Amino acid sequence: MVAQPSQPRYMSVDEWRELEQQSEIKHEYIDGQVYAMAGGTLAHSFVAVNALTLLNRAFEDGPCRVYTSDAASRLSPTRYTYPDVVVTCDERDHPTTKEREVQAPRVVIEVSSESTERYDRGRKFGYYRACPTVQEYVLINTEYQLVEVFRRTLKIWEYQAYGPGDEIELTSINVCLPVAALYKQTDVPETLDTSTSEV
Repeated sequence: MVAQPSQPRYMSVDEWRELEQQSEIKHEYIDGQVYAMAGGTLAHSFVAVNALTLLNRAFEDGPCRVYTSDAASRLSPTRYTYPDVVVTCDERDHPTTKEREVQAPRVVIEVSSESTERYDRGRKFGYYRACPTVQEYVLINTEYQLVEVFRRTLKIWEYQAYGPGDEIELTSINVCLPVAALYKQTDVPETLDTSTSEV
């Protein structure tokens, strides 16, 4: 999903939380400003469901849990986003009927599209890099089958790309996911079609 400015005025975190409880539209909260979340394609939604299903199956009864974009992720006291899929292994993030926010996101997955790619790679990635609990940031492309993983190390963020036939390694949670399984039952092509590109 892509965030779009929805209100010119600044809000406190408590005001944002009240808005989220009353509104039918989700809003990201970034440094006092509120951004409405726009929806995506059916392929976008289904890829996110595939990712969530695979991760949930891998965790079984382990300490890690996976949440959908219904749950906000707390990146800092003034930054809250709604990743398409988020993994946490923190005991504070046990699923309850009272909590609405993931306190310690470890793996963040965004399903990217042409309209969201610039934000996902730029400003939003910056927000995730600044969050000390985030260890891996995963971008899943929906123009063609490409999954990119940005992994935190002691000094830098490492980058690895995966394509059709590859298996994605998420080292922070010790899980491997086949690329093919993420795109299962969607019409996302394996490769980028360049036949209609301008010469």
